Amino acid sequence: MPNSIPDRPRLKRHFAPLLLALLVILADQLFFGQEPGINRFLFCFLLVPALVFLGRPSSRARVLPFAALAIAAMLPMIEAPTLSSQIVAGVAVTLLALAAAGLLPRVPAAIPAVLARLMLALPGRAIQGTGRLLTAQTIPATARGIGTELRFWILPLALGLVFVGLFAGANPLIERALAAIDLAALLSYFDFERTLFWLFTAGFVWVLLRPRLARRCCRRRGETGDRFSSPLLLSEPVLLRALALFNVLFMVQTFLDLAYLWGGLELPQGVSHAQYAHRGAYPLVVTALLAAFFVLVAIRPGAAGVTSRLIRRLIYLWILQNILLCFSAILRLDLYVEAYSLTGMRIAAGLWMLLVAVGLALILMRILWNRRNAWLFATNGASLLVVLYGVAVIDIPAFVANYNVAHSRDMDGSGEWLDSHYLRSLGPAALPAIDAYLAQASFRQVPEFKLALVKELRSDLVFDFQIRSKDWRSWTWRSQRLENYLAAPVAAD
Repeated sequence: MPNSIPDRPRLKRHFAPLLLALLVILADQLFFGQEPGINRFLFCFLLVPALVFLGRPSSRARVLPFAALAIAAMLPMIEAPTLSSQIVAGVAVTLLALAAAGLLPRVPAAIPAVLARLMLALPGRAIQGTGRLLTAQTIPATARGIGTELRFWILPLALGLVFVGLFAGANPLIERALAAIDLAALLSYFDFERTLFWLFTAGFVWVLLRPRLARRCCRRRGETGDRFSSPLLLSEPVLLRALALFNVLFMVQTFLDLAYLWGGLELPQGVSHAQYAHRGAYPLVVTALLAAFFVLVAIRPGAAGVTSRLIRRLIYLWILQNILLCFSAILRLDLYVEAYSLTGMRIAAGLWMLLVAVGLALILMRILWNRRNAWLFATNGASLLVVLYGVAVIDIPAFVANYNVAHSRDMDGSGEWLDSHYLRSLGPAALPAIDAYLAQASFRQVPEFKLALVKELRSDLVFDFQIRSKDWRSWTWRSQRLENYLAAPVAAD
C-alpha cells in the first residue's frame, strides 16, 4: 500500500503509449478521408482529458484552469473549423500540454519564449526518438520487451530470406509457390497514405503528451551578442539626428493624410481618393513595421535611447505618428473598399493594420512602464490570438457577400457593379446575400441577363452545398444554419 503513491507516475508512463495508440485510432476514424467539420473540435476536445490525466499531480491546480481555457478556445471550431479557429485551439492545447508537464512559466510574458523553445526541440526529439527505438533501452518498460523481441528477429529473418532464395533456385516447386504469390495484391492491403497519416498524428500527439523544451542559449559573460552594440552604429548623436529627421518626414506624411483623407481636401486632377488610398495602404504598414523594429533597437538595454530624455521624447512622438499612420492606412483601405468592393484579403489587411497599431501602442507602453521585450512579445501574441478568436466565430465569406451586395451599384450603391465571379469564389456562404440581391432586383431594374447569371450562380452554389459530405464528422454549426436557411419556405421560393 505505501508503494501505491510513488507508482502512480510510473503507471502513467505505461499508459502514455496506450493513450497515444487510442488517440491515433480516434484520429483515423475522425479525420482520414473526411472533410473538416466537427471532427476537428472532437479530437481537440478528447486531447484535454488525456493531457489532464497524464499531468503532474503537483501541477493539477494549474492544469484545470488551462483545461477550461482550452475548451473555451476550441468552441469556435463548432461554428466552423477555419484556419483562425484551429490556430487558437492549437495554441490553447499546447499551453495545456506545457502546464500538464510543469513546463509553463508562471510569468505570462515568458510564455512566447517557452513556445519557441518547444518548437525548436521538435527536430531533436525526432532524431533522439529514432535512436531510442533502435537501442530499445530507454523506451518504457511495457514496450521494451516488444522492441527487444523485434530486434531478436532481424538476423533470423534476413538469413531466412537468403535461404528461401537459394531453395527457390534449387527447387521448382518452391519457385512456383513463390511465383504464385501476388505481391501486388499483398501490397494493396498496405495504405501508404494512411500510414503516413498515422505517423504524423502519432508524432503530433506524442509531442503534446510528452513535451520537451530546447535548452536555453547561454552566453559568455564577456559577450553581449548584440549585433547593434557598436557605438558608431547607433550612438546618441546618430539616434538624435535620425529621430529628428524621421519625425519631420512622418509629419509631412501625417499632414497630407490629415488634409486629403481626414479633411477631404480636393486632390490634384487625375487622382481620385480611391487611387490615393490604394497606393499608400500597404506601404504605410511596412513603414510602421520598420519603424517599430528601429525603435526596439534604439531602446535596447544600454542604448542611448534609454538614457537620453530628448531621444525618448522623440521616440514617443515618432511612435504616436506611426500609430496615426496605421489608422490613416485603415482609412485608405476603407475608401478603397467603398470604391472597389470588399474581399477577404482586404479584411485581413485591415486587421493586420490594426494589429500593427496595437503593437506600436504596446511598444510605447513598454517604454513608459520599463517592461522587458518578453512582455512585449507576450502582449502582442495575446492581441493576435484575440483577433484570431474573433475572426474564428465570424462567417467572413458571408459578411463579404452581404457587404458587396448591399453596396453594389446594382442596388443603387456607390460602389462597383456586383462581381458574380468573386461571389462564386465565396462559396455557399454567399447564398443569403444572393437571395437578398434577387429579392430587390425587381425594384432596382436590374437587366435580365444579370438576373439570369445570378440565378444560375445561386443554383451552382446550392448544388455545391448539397453534394458536401453528410457524414456526422463533417458537421459544423455554420453549415447547419445554412442548411436550415435553405430548407425554410422563403429560401425555397
